[in-house]
Amino acid sequence: MLHLIWMFIIGIVIGAIARWIFPGGAHMGIIGSFVGGYIARLFNKPPEGAPVHPAGVIMSVVGALIVLFIYNRVVG
Repeated sequence: MLHLIWMFIIGIVIGAIARWIFPGGAHMGIIGSFVGGYIARLFNKPPEGAPVHPAGVIMSVVGALIVLFIYNRVVG
């Protein structure tokens, strides 16, 4: 449960960074952050007890940017 709370907090920060890089999309940056974080966890599990997984953070930014791009293409 704590992992999901931590992922949400990091998702807000990553979503804000993604919206700064690629403006628009309401809360799509947060959704993209979750998508990217889950994809990173599928390929590379973080070490036991690690609060932040660097690959997860990087993939979260990439996922957020992809979701924002798709959202802007579909809606805007």
